[in-house]
Amino acid sequence: MEATYTYIPKGVCSRQIKVTYEGEVVRHIEFVGGCPGNTVGVARLSEGHTFQELIDLLGGIKCGSKPTSCPMQLALALQEIRQKNA
Repeated sequence: MEATYTYIPKGVCSRQIKVTYEGEVVRHIEFVGGCPGNTVGVARLSEGHTFQELIDLLGGIKCGSKPTSCPMQLALALQEIRQKNA
């Protein structure tokens, strides 16, 4: 069964990340705010992948001199979903 989780990112331009998932597979992602070209691209490329695949790919990515990025925040959102569903 699909579920949707809204994550509030920290340290980035995006104000929300909405993740629709089934089990540990991402079905749809919507970034609210942020750089549309980047966030739409990350969202589309992420759909159909597992949480672990995305955590491995996106964790640790920084945006310029910031200690985080929208992709990294997505990885953190997926980790948070895992923790809440454990």
